[in-house]
Amino acid sequence: MENFVITFARGFGTGGKAIASQLAKELGIHCYENRILTLASQLSGLDENIFQEVNEKMRETSGFSSFLRGLPRSRRYISRNEKFVSDDKLFEYQSEIIKDLAEKESCVIVGKCADYVLKGKPNVVSIYIEAPRAFCVNRTMENMGVTEEVANATIERTDKFRADYYEYYTHGNYWTNPVNYDMTLNSERVGMQNCVKTIEQYLIIKELITPDMIHPAGELK
Repeated sequence: MENFVITFARGFGTGGKAIASQLAKELGIHCYENRILTLASQLSGLDENIFQEVNEKMRETSGFSSFLRGLPRSRRYISRNEKFVSDDKLFEYQSEIIKDLAEKESCVIVGKCADYVLKGKPNVVSIYIEAPRAFCVNRTMENMGVTEEVANATIERTDKFRADYYEYYTHGNYWTNPVNYDMTLNSERVGMQNCVKTIEQYLIIKELITPDMIHPAGELK
């Protein structure tokens, strides 16, 4: 079976990253988020402290993947208090990395306009995760240990940054446009684990995976 890629866009606090990670785990593939930005930072010469690094495990053992594996790891959350500032060269590097990953392996890619970068490819499924503000605020308060006021401000700032970023690099498209995605899921109504199951069933329908490729990895809440 050929490589497939699932891209995720998500509102802050919706659990979209957790859903993406769980999906990748159950399918036995890698989930890429800020590793892409860290690499783009190094290639562009921008300060890599603005990037967040996750999971160091890579399938490949040389070249591109070897370089990725050597990147620093940080669990620190970086709050975006700044306004969106474009860096076309960074996006160019980032897009090359996303296309390279899509060519080399099946994977999950979170954010980074990946749905746009890989638009039109038949082996790509794009997902948008959203949820009511109260749900997002409660998750943000719990996960970050902040007040309701800080949670609301963080959600508003981060989602504004993501929307501006998406609009700029897609030349006027808007981030929440349902036409951009194969499906939009409400993580509160559907449930986190059921979002994973729904996406897996869609991948089966699209003949990108078979049922025996799914390996349940515990309940996601």
